[in-house]
Order: sequence, then C-alpha cells, then structure tokens
Amino acid sequence: MGSQRNILVIALLFVSFFIWKAWEEDHAPKPPITNQLTQQIGDDNSTDGLAQGKIITVKSDVLSLTINTYGGDVQAAQLLKYEQTLHSGTPFQLLASRPDFIYIAESGLTGKDGPDNAKQGSKRPVYKTEKSEYVLADGQNELRVPLTYQVNGISYTKYYILHRNNYAIDVQYDINNQSSQPIDVSMYGQLKQTIKLPDDIPTEGGSGLGQSAFRGAAYSSSSSNYSKYSFDDIKDKALSVETQTGWIAMLQHYFASAWVPAQDTNNLFYSRATANNSQATIGFKGEPTIIPAGSTQTISAKLWLGPEIQNQLKETANHLDLIVDYGWLWFLSQPLFYLLKFIQSFVGNWGFSIIVITFIVRGLLFPLTRAQYRSMAKMKLLQPRIEALKERYGDNKQKMSAETMALYKQEKVNPLGGCLLIIIQMPIFLSLFYMLSSAVELRHTPFALWIYDLSAQDPYYILPLLMGGSMFLIQKMSPTPATDPFQQKLMTYMSLIFTVFFLWFPSGLVLYYIVSNLFTIVQQRIIYWELEKKGLHEKIKK
Repeated sequence: MGSQRNILVIALLFVSFFIWKAWEEDHAPKPPITNQLTQQIGDDNSTDGLAQGKIITVKSDVLSLTINTYGGDVQAAQLLKYEQTLHSGTPFQLLASRPDFIYIAESGLTGKDGPDNAKQGSKRPVYKTEKSEYVLADGQNELRVPLTYQVNGISYTKYYILHRNNYAIDVQYDINNQSSQPIDVSMYGQLKQTIKLPDDIPTEGGSGLGQSAFRGAAYSSSSSNYSKYSFDDIKDKALSVETQTGWIAMLQHYFASAWVPAQDTNNLFYSRATANNSQATIGFKGEPTIIPAGSTQTISAKLWLGPEIQNQLKETANHLDLIVDYGWLWFLSQPLFYLLKFIQSFVGNWGFSIIVITFIVRGLLFPLTRAQYRSMAKMKLLQPRIEALKERYGDNKQKMSAETMALYKQEKVNPLGGCLLIIIQMPIFLSLFYMLSSAVELRHTPFALWIYDLSAQDPYYILPLLMGGSMFLIQKMSPTPATDPFQQKLMTYMSLIFTVFFLWFPSGLVLYYIVSNLFTIVQQRIIYWELEKKGLHEKIKK
C-alpha cells in the first residue's frame, strides 16, 4: 500500500504544482509604483529613424549588430553561435526592426541639454561613422565602434565596445564640451518591443504542461534582486523605481536583452506602453551629469544581448543571472545546474550528464528510500495489533490514539517515516524541472540516436512511452497492491496520465525520469532482497 500511496501523493503534488504555477503567472504581486512621473525620453517614432539614418553593421565572433546612425540605436541583433531553428544554419534573431515587429535597444543623452531630449524641439542626433561595417579581426579581443556628433561647440562620441566571446557590450559616451556654458545631460537606455508576436516568429518553450516560458520585462533594484514586470503590468501602470544598483531587461525563453547602468549613481527605472498598447518599453535614466565648459566627461552603461549563460550574466552585473528563471527553488536549481555542467565537462554529452546526475541524486536519497521501505514493512507487521486495539477500544478514539502511539514508541516505529522521502524528493523534483527546462545549454543539444535536441520534445514520443512503461512496471512490482476499487482504477490509469503529461516535455527532462524510474526499480529489488533476508518481505506480502 505504501508504494501506491506514495505514487498518488506524488501525482497530487505534481498536478498541484502546475496549477499553482499557472495561478502564479496570473496573480504574481506587482512591484510598488512611486508617485514620480517619468520624463518622456527620446523620440518614440522608431520608423522615422529608419528613413533618416544610415545603417552600419558590427560583427564580433558571437554577435552581428545593425546600428542606425539616427540616435545610434541597435535595431537588429543576431547571435552567431545559435541557430534560429535546429539545423537551419540561420543565426538566431534577437533584436529586429520590421514593419510588423519592433524589438530594439535604444540609448541616448537626455536631460536639460541632452541631444536626445525631445523637449529641445529637434529630433534625435544623426551620428557620423567612418565605415559602414566593423568586424572583430582574428586575434583581436576588443572592437571599438565610434559614432560622432557635433552641435553648438559640443562633441559627442558614442562608442559600442564589443569583446571576444562575450555578449556584454559597453556603450560609452565621451562628451567634449567646448562651448562657453556648462551642460546638463543624463544617459538613458531602453528596450522597446512589440507586444504581439507575428505568426512567423515562433516562441520557444511553453508547449508542455507547466512550461509557460515568460516573455516580458524584468528588473533588479536596491530593494529587489529580481522582479518580473509583464507586458500586462506595463499596460496597467508605468514602472517608476529609484535605485543605485540593478538593471532592466526584456526576457524570453533562453535569451535576453538587458541594460546595466552605472552602479555608483542614482538611476530611475521606468516603463511605458504606447497609446494603443501595441508596444512596451522598459528603461533606465541616469542622474544628471554637469559638464563644465572646456572639459570632457565619460558616461557609460552595459548592454547585454544574448543567451542566458549564467556565468557571463553573473560577471556582467549582480543578480543578472537570476533572469534564468528557476522559480522559488533557484537555490537548489543553480547548484544542480553547476553540478550538471561540471559533469558535462568530463562526459562531453549533456544527455549522458543528465543520466549521471540522476544516479548521483537518487544515490544520495537511497538511505532515505531504504528507511522508507523498512518503516513501511514495520507498519505492515503492526497492522494485526492495531486492528486488535480498534476492537478493544471501539469508538474511544482518544484512547485508541494514545495506545497506538504507545505501540509505535514501543516498537520504535515512525508513522511518518514513509512521508520523509516524498517531502525531500519534491523540492528536488521541482528544482530539476526548472533547471532542465530553462538551461540554454541544452537548446539544440543532441543526445544520441533520434534525440537531436534535449530542449525539445521527443519527435517520435519514444521517451515518454518508456517513461510511462517504467512507471507502470514500478506499480506492478509493488508488493502490496491497492485493495480499494477506486484506487485500483486510479493506479491503472496513472501511468497513462503521466505519459500524456510528458509527451510535450523536453527530452532532457523525460530522460531524467526514465533513468530515475529505472533506478527506483533496481532500488526496490535491492531493498526487498534485504527485507527477505530479515524475513520481513514475506510477512508484508501476506
């Protein structure tokens, strides 16, 4: 009975988890909104810039950027080491500027005298460049792309600085004020995106039950290490948070863009939606910088455009690695991921690494599993004596309870011993679920045979069927089949239900559960053999 009860409890927690996860997506608490109004920053008419500016391309070993000299914004970005779809040969498109879809990274200088200040009565600056294409050469570790603009005796040089094998870009303004008056400027950076995706831009993730990959905005501040701010939040109320540390970002499954302002000055994080709610913007505005006449000042920020690679994100900014959304069990998921990555560095295959980490996790839980079965065995042996107590004390539940507990104490039996494994196992299950569903390292990563992508579902549904079969085998191997008719039917269909659940799960996740189930089968045989040696197993089956 204990094995079936455990399976039922796990199934209940499994379904409850996904119900709770769906509820959390719709009812997550909104961050506090301050009363400060956000100044309109820059020129919101992005299509005007396409007509007025010149397009230049910038390439490193991992990024290909399209920059418009009108405002000097990044209007397209391709990730050269990631394919759009498996075996397509086309680099993944993160940022884009299309008539039906905008996702761009804007930056500029606003404030009282900023050239991007819409209140100045002019449009944004049109920068000049020496070349139309900049490429990181072999053996070169840094590529500096200068864009220049001069007005009223003030020279502005906007640099995009790309680094080899890095998705963090330095965006730097060198301001040379040769006018007769001091100037007051503030740097801003913002990410703008069309809320509704066109049909020809597929979303990754979210195809399986509970795999609702978040697409929207997020930020980190002095008061919150990581807060999601969905497109619906942006539509409802404008974000306005003052902070000295942190970042703002746009997220999707596996990939992200983020602005990281200077961490030693005060910044205002803001958001807004267009009047028709078709586009959402999240950004930052730095504190005013006063540049005296005849002097030079440098203002800078970092722009992340790339995959959610945790170690690079962590190096770029504090808490930026939290955009790899492991949920509330991140403190378990992160160590498990680093362990998986460590194993992969030796094994060389992410699929086999999943198998190894499964053996490690289940091996660590083996003492608890053995204790659970022993506790189940002792509880079964005590059933005749408990039945006798029921007959003796009848309806006196208080006396019955006291005598039962005394019996447990006398025989050194913990009635909750069988639940301990479930209590410990569920957080591990959930953390592995988040980890294997969110790690970009598994995207388009082959395992063996027909599994070419561990982040995608099994194209032939073989792994889910193997998982369901192994679960059915575990039930059949249980020494104490259910006696309640309803429970018998439920157990009969449980394997089928779970198989259906797992049809759309990532192959890497299903692989973990197949190996885990096989490990359980072996564990059962070992534990039953130990119990048989002590004469307990035969007594349980009676």
